[in-house]
Amino acid sequence: MSAIDLNCDMGESFGEWRIGADDALLRLATSANVACGYHAGDPSTIERTVRAALQHRVAIGAHPSYPDLVGFGRRSLKVAPDELESLVLYQVAAVQGIVRASGGVLHHVKLHGALYNDAASDPRLALAAVRAVRRLDADLLLYVLAGSPMAHLGRSEGLQVVEEAFADRRYNPDGTLQSRAIEGALISDPEEAAAQALDIALRHTVPTTEGGMIQLEAGTLCVHGDNPAALPVARRVRETLESNDIELRSPPRVLPRPC
Repeated sequence: MSAIDLNCDMGESFGEWRIGADDALLRLATSANVACGYHAGDPSTIERTVRAALQHRVAIGAHPSYPDLVGFGRRSLKVAPDELESLVLYQVAAVQGIVRASGGVLHHVKLHGALYNDAASDPRLALAAVRAVRRLDADLLLYVLAGSPMAHLGRSEGLQVVEEAFADRRYNPDGTLQSRAIEGALISDPEEAAAQALDIALRHTVPTTEGGMIQLEAGTLCVHGDNPAALPVARRVRETLESNDIELRSPPRVLPRPC
């Protein structure tokens, strides 16, 4: 039986503003990417999300971003690499502290939004993020865009990298994600998302915006928690994968390294 991880972005509420069906998604996901407060989330939301994930035995990751609450982290900001390293270190450390105080262990780090896409193509930003993770805890897993230069860079810096694909996003022919500024870039039809997830998990391919297929090797699949159709999409993706004998499980975190 083959296996793949199903991750969802969570903890993206802020104060009185509520977003996402986190409680229901935690019954479907095998790992959760928790917003760190820079694109969404606040201390209470982070702690509430962490405790719920622990209750459901879902692996917990930190989801750092550019400091962009107004733009939900979807705008590229001009940030020097050394400043970005500090920004990522600060955010991941905050979530890691709450996870530890709640009796858990942080599992992975996945960059959010514009930072995720920028680091996938800019080696300077990628290296800054990788160094921040390595400085904090070199045993954390790093979720990155499948096939991107950041995957190789992360491994070259000694991190365990998990390459990620998306059930609910459309792909350009070069393997990058279609901009969410383009209508239809986010897939909301559960059947279409499930078919794409199955292509990725079983056939290691994904359809592109130009009608072709490209090769893609991924260890984790993402469903966006802020997708209005996130719950039916995640449910159908899980059902489809399991009915095709694909096990849903989070990738193992490596054991602590000896001193």
